[in-house]
Amino acid sequence: MTPFTYLRATDASEAVRLGADAGTAFLGGGTNLVDLLRETVARPERLVDVSALPATIEETDAGGLMIGAAVRNTALAEHRAVRTRYPMLARAILAGASAQIRNMATMGGNLLQRTRCTYFYDSDGSRCNKRLPGSGCDAREGFNRIHAVLGASEACVATHPSDMCVALAALDAIVHVTGPAGPRSIAFGDLHRLPGDAPDRDTTLTQGELIQAVELPPLDFGGTSTYRKVRDRASYAFALISVAAALRRDGDRIADVRIAFGGVAHKPWRATKAEAALRGAPATHQTFLDAAALEFEEARPLRDNAFKPALAGRTLAAVLQALASGETT
Repeated sequence: MTPFTYLRATDASEAVRLGADAGTAFLGGGTNLVDLLRETVARPERLVDVSALPATIEETDAGGLMIGAAVRNTALAEHRAVRTRYPMLARAILAGASAQIRNMATMGGNLLQRTRCTYFYDSDGSRCNKRLPGSGCDAREGFNRIHAVLGASEACVATHPSDMCVALAALDAIVHVTGPAGPRSIAFGDLHRLPGDAPDRDTTLTQGELIQAVELPPLDFGGTSTYRKVRDRASYAFALISVAAALRRDGDRIADVRIAFGGVAHKPWRATKAEAALRGAPATHQTFLDAAALEFEEARPLRDNAFKPALAGRTLAAVLQALASGETT
């Protein structure tokens, strides 16, 4: 582990001041950053601990929720308003990690966790443009079962690891940040980046910008939502495919729908094509499959993950069929 200076911020303004210099990273629960430090993938010169910042979940005037960045994942998943009004989020969190990790991980840290690509973590023997820009991407011709089929580039085929973020993408969450240039709000779909030719940049945040809160807008059919994760083993494995979805019916037709996929791209993938195709369409299994096929028509699978588009379609169809039938488990 590379030596670093440790500082502890008592409020957001102090955190921003301490974090403004290059080579500084914010530390929340540490469940991902500490791993990266141990593997010498992350080498910050100093860490600013922001775990003491407010950890509150409050109602907004609009009828949504404002979730402090320091809120622990366990507390968020157990919150009554989350479980009843946004069950897809609670289920995504519970699917994401062990209880011990959920007890430590924070809302803000979950949004900023980095890919679990094997080649990214192998700092001694593998080429990785995300870790060292311009070095190459060994995943493209290597073992790439878990890698991206949408939105990838020649420079990077890694996937975003978060389960929580898939639900937040479907819920149109808003990320509130503050930094050296002042506060701003970011639509969740604009927070994370596709790799392009700069895969080392995971988000659109600038140096010193600190996530303060995540806002969940009201969603009148959010209670009819769920999250399903397909993985190689039942415990503590990252998604091959995951689906966050909410559905509202009007008789036999779909009045409105929200869909996001995990495990398919460098960022949580909001399925806008599938959503557009489904609104007003009959709520049938074939309709669900056809919408998924439309979303994945531009998929570019690699050698080991050609199964993903079909698996995504079957998973989406099963999730939407369950929601249409009144099942949410």
